[in-house]
Amino acid sequence: MTYTKTRGIEIIVSNWFRGDLSNESNANYFFNYEIIIRNRLSVPVQLLTREWHIVHLLHGVSTVSGEGVVGEKPVLSPGEEFKYVSGCELINSMGMMYGKFFFKDLDIDEIIYAEIPTFNLVYPVLLN
Repeated sequence: MTYTKTRGIEIIVSNWFRGDLSNESNANYFFNYEIIIRNRLSVPVQLLTREWHIVHLLHGVSTVSGEGVVGEKPVLSPGEEFKYVSGCELINSMGMMYGKFFFKDLDIDEIIYAEIPTFNLVYPVLLN
């Protein structure tokens, strides 16, 4: 599990390998990750967009950005949290992900961001 806190917004990430969706002989390694977003600010915020950087060992970095997460743009009042699960496919047995979530401060209509902590994606066989 990894954690960051940026401007009062906490991001907690845990991830796991999906052997049932992966195929080593075709260089397809699939991972799921769970994100928990906690609003520790005294104002409500709305998640607007995301920006992910996916590092594929030996194959560079790909960037994914877009509106919301898993089809949602949640509003988080002070003290609330939002949790979701998504996935990533690597073309190599090792990599990592990191990024940013962009929010609107609903009190002053200002855009703020929160860092998504870097987390490693490693084919479990390599850990032995």
